[in-house]
Amino acid sequence: MSVEINVTGEVVTAYLKGELDHHTAKGMRETIDSAVDLNMPSLLILDFKGITFMDSSGIGLVMGRYRNLLKSGAELHIMGASPQIHKMMKLAGIEKLAKLEGR
Repeated sequence: MSVEINVTGEVVTAYLKGELDHHTAKGMRETIDSAVDLNMPSLLILDFKGITFMDSSGIGLVMGRYRNLLKSGAELHIMGASPQIHKMMKLAGIEKLAKLEGR
């Protein structure tokens, strides 16, 4: 599990890698939230290209970041999700909360 953060102007991009499950979600959340709190972006991009496995904890991670961004009015975009993860997010209704782009 790892998260690489890139900040460009008012955009924070979090490149997620490895498995996103109950055991790894907490560390990812903390890293992303820390970057958002520090940089106060107008846009947070979660890049799922490096995710090899995701369970429902991934949906929770996305929804929690969306809730946190509501306070500042920032947008959330999700990019690079595999077809399976993209489908899971659509079924969970994530596209109503964030811009959802697959690979």
